[in-house]
Amino acid sequence: MIKEIIVVEGRDDTVAIKRAVEADTIETGGSAINERTLRKIALAQERRGVIIFTDPDHAGERIRKIVAKRVPGCKHAFLREADATKRGDIGVENASPEAIREALSRVRSETAGMEPLIDWEDLIDAGLIIHSQAAARRRKLGELLGIGYCNGKQLYKRLVAFKISREEFAAALAQLEDEGVIH
Repeated sequence: MIKEIIVVEGRDDTVAIKRAVEADTIETGGSAINERTLRKIALAQERRGVIIFTDPDHAGERIRKIVAKRVPGCKHAFLREADATKRGDIGVENASPEAIREALSRVRSETAGMEPLIDWEDLIDAGLIIHSQAAARRRKLGELLGIGYCNGKQLYKRLVAFKISREEFAAALAQLEDEGVIH
């Protein structure tokens, strides 16, 4: 049983989560998240804690940002896009129970007001921004660190918010190099 309440986008996501783990969910109803749902999520955060587990697409990221901004201190779980895609459709509902359990085992806690452990220059040096293959590198790095795919600015924010250490960052970069993603 997962103690926290998992925030998902819809009913099919709830079904997929319950196939994988014993947990309670709150459904946002997609990107049209309303005030009542946000209050419900805030109460859940206060009482049990919340894990935001949205689709690895633009709409899912939008919902994640809305909830995280409105309800500070949420935890985050991220699915790899490949694990959430079925016949061209991207969503938590398409993920296997194993992929969902793996994502939940790598939950990250957001911490506000942290001093950066990795700076903007590190991202440039690693080819994660201002590089022809930056998007592919960020996608793979996000998977390795369990923080999802994002643009360069959002990557920097997540590295800070999730307290990614220099050691974790270096290990992920080394793995990218071993896999041939970084040349």
